[in-house]
Amino acid sequence: MQKAFKVTLIPNHNQEVLINKSIGCARFVYNHFLALKQEFYQAEQKTLTYNACSQKLTLLKKEIGWLKDVDKFALQNSLKNLEAAYKNFFADLKKVKGKKSVGFPKFKKKHISKQSYKTNLTNKNIQVTENRLKLPKLGWVKFYKSQDITGHVVNVTVTRTSSGKYIASILCKAEIEKYPQVTQSIGLDLGIKSYLVTSNNETVDNPKYYRTQKRKLGKAHKELSRSVKGSNNRVKAKIKLARTYQRITNLRDDFLHKLSTRLIKENSIICIEDLRVANMVKNHKLALSISDASWSKFVTMLEYKANWHDRILQKVDTFYPSSQTCKCCGFINPLVKDLKLREWSCPICGNYNLRDLNASLNILSEGLRILTAKSGGINTAGVSPAAKRLFKTAAVGAPDALNACGELVRPGVIQARIVEAGIA
Repeated sequence: MQKAFKVTLIPNHNQEVLINKSIGCARFVYNHFLALKQEFYQAEQKTLTYNACSQKLTLLKKEIGWLKDVDKFALQNSLKNLEAAYKNFFADLKKVKGKKSVGFPKFKKKHISKQSYKTNLTNKNIQVTENRLKLPKLGWVKFYKSQDITGHVVNVTVTRTSSGKYIASILCKAEIEKYPQVTQSIGLDLGIKSYLVTSNNETVDNPKYYRTQKRKLGKAHKELSRSVKGSNNRVKAKIKLARTYQRITNLRDDFLHKLSTRLIKENSIICIEDLRVANMVKNHKLALSISDASWSKFVTMLEYKANWHDRILQKVDTFYPSSQTCKCCGFINPLVKDLKLREWSCPICGNYNLRDLNASLNILSEGLRILTAKSGGINTAGVSPAAKRLFKTAAVGAPDALNACGELVRPGVIQARIVEAGIA
């Protein structure tokens, strides 16, 4: 299994110059062959393949001497990125009109927030010892060590951030030590007022890092707007603003990593809503809060960590009315669509429901129902053996899941699936 380790490099002056030169050469090669592909297509109505571009790159290095000063893999990987951009564009053309998201490859600009180049391992040209990293052409570069880098190195991507820092992402083939198996299942209801509420009635507060740093951002933006273009003070103001944004990102990522890791450690099955964040941010009254919460990144973390540690992340349909459904009798109350309504009593059974807790319990119930259906022989193609074992665990454990009234969650359906699966 592949795992990436991010470290902050501490290059000396010569290494810093060479990193910037490598990034510039990679950008030059990308733009040069993008223009060449466009010209060739207009003239011949054909496209240049990666192999043809690679041969032309060899000739180009003989014409332009400074391309030889940098790592050859940085230039080759730039060509591969261009080829991947074309493939993604043509694959996206086959999609439905409303779901297209990839445009035609664009020329790379010099002054953008984030630039990088990638180098590959060959003949031990990349090595890691303690707090030093050996890279082609650069030699040994020091870095801040925050974790042990384990496994066999595959490649390294060196990135220059807008704040002037240099980050190395070291991709390794490593054996991941799995967390001990547990039997607990949990449902999560993501929100804005509270970041999430679990079916165990645990509430995780929303830190709202962007809003808490908004005053500092406003001050940094004001200093940048009042500085003279081309002056040293403007460069300093840009770096100060970039570092403020970077701090917000780091705080948010730290919070999401710790929360997702704890949930994966404590639970074998996690049920969550399949949120369509791109559609939700179209509501301009909530767009800032939704973007600040970063739900998509949180779900992504849960997905790959669940894959690492043999856990199940079960998504519930987007249109499942988790907040509107009474957890006891199943009555759907349309009045709960109003976000201001935080608690309500069911007119059928009289049960008192807290909006977020009720939603998390319904998400858990629906997620276990879907997993039970899968364990009964439905839609298990392509599922890993570890996941199938957890499906069985979910099917066996599902009848023990009780709702707030102390009754079994969908007892009839679950029991039928267990019998059909031959488990009981």
